[in-house]
Amino acid sequence: MAQAVLTDEKDGSARWAELLSPRHFMAVALVCIGVWLHAADSLIVATMMPSIIAEIGGERFIAWTFALYETGSIVAGAASGLVALNYGLRRPMVIAALLFAVGCLVSAAAPSMSILLAGRAAQGFGGGGLVAMAFVSVPLLFPARLMPRAMAAMSLVWGASAFLGPLIGGLFVTHATWRGGFVFFGVQALVLGGWIWIALRREKRDVAPAKTGRLPVWRLVLLCLAVLGVAYAGVAATPSLMALSLLAGLGALALFAVRDAKSGADRLLPLGAVNPATRLGAAIVMVLAMSAAAMGLTTYGPLLMAHIHGSSPLLAGYIVALSSIGWSVAAVLVSGSPARRDPFLIALGMVMVVLSGVGLLISIPNGPVWLIAVSAGLEGAGFGLAWTFILRRATSLAPEGEVERLTAALPTVSRLGYALGASAMGIFANVAGFDASSTVAEAQHVARVIFAGSLPIAVLALLATIRFVGAPR
Repeated sequence: MAQAVLTDEKDGSARWAELLSPRHFMAVALVCIGVWLHAADSLIVATMMPSIIAEIGGERFIAWTFALYETGSIVAGAASGLVALNYGLRRPMVIAALLFAVGCLVSAAAPSMSILLAGRAAQGFGGGGLVAMAFVSVPLLFPARLMPRAMAAMSLVWGASAFLGPLIGGLFVTHATWRGGFVFFGVQALVLGGWIWIALRREKRDVAPAKTGRLPVWRLVLLCLAVLGVAYAGVAATPSLMALSLLAGLGALALFAVRDAKSGADRLLPLGAVNPATRLGAAIVMVLAMSAAAMGLTTYGPLLMAHIHGSSPLLAGYIVALSSIGWSVAAVLVSGSPARRDPFLIALGMVMVVLSGVGLLISIPNGPVWLIAVSAGLEGAGFGLAWTFILRRATSLAPEGEVERLTAALPTVSRLGYALGASAMGIFANVAGFDASSTVAEAQHVARVIFAGSLPIAVLALLATIRFVGAPR
């Protein structure tokens, strides 16, 4: 009877009990490790960015601090599926934790923005690897009935990170220095690397190395060039150079898609993923575009709130964190939803993200601050409402033998969207004349350009959502 209660599909709390039982607890801890480091670090950097700019300058490269982090995450995430198949989870996750620690320490010692950018790239490699391998672990370490609960557990950790990240950043900025914030996370990464080494040695369900597939070096290079091309357009000296750099970046992205589709067993994306006319391809477009559209708040939100509304770093950080908190709360509330409701929840979540963009377009330049907070929470709740079910629905649509590739690809595509989105926000900001010494009126103009520019990208994602959740043709 006890076992029946633990696995009763109609009893959500019972399934939580099974997930946290001794059999699965170590696996739950494993998939949550990378989420904590990545989520908390992203938010602490957003909170500390005004102080970083005030000390070492480089406001033109604000978007690069996020774009390079996401570029490292993309490369690590894109390779994580094959790395796990070739080497198991233990060694790659330890290496990822060490890379993250090194990146934090480089950023902490940075005398200029260029050195800080190098540290952010290393953090991206480490954090992206940890998060992507956590996603890869879910279908490998949990039975299908527990996958939504495992994803919800990761969202809970994300929510805790969202609360603590801005608090930690605000405390370091107010009572110490932003450099101490990076050291704080670097030490955690070193400790967690040792914990992973010990924990996975005891974990019998580590992925058995299969020695299959090759790392797609040239395709990963194309992904990096795509992001860097778009990012450079944001700091280009002339309009013609901006246009050329933007076209080069988008061309590299298109070339990656073509080459990947022809790469057989070494593909990074599942079959049909580069064809937006298919439902699986529409899912890829949806995740890519919606992730890109949501980057305005993270990249420029704290600076614009401080400049326009006089918001403290702690307050601005918590407003940005409301997006992650909303994600976590929504994901937990709907985690027990049956599969038949997936299309509705996905569509509702994406509509909420679009509406949040409209709210930010109104509230960032004009206020009130509480409307910015509501819009941030709505954005996160939309993603949280949809994300688990995007994964479940896309998995059900994936061709046979493509599930592991898909589970690694979706978070990687999301990271690519974040990187391209951050780069696009840099273009919007610099075209609008962003400068740390801008007047309030000039900063309001920059805010309008950034968030108005985000809306067409969000509408594209909404159109892809309609195809993804619709009935098959």
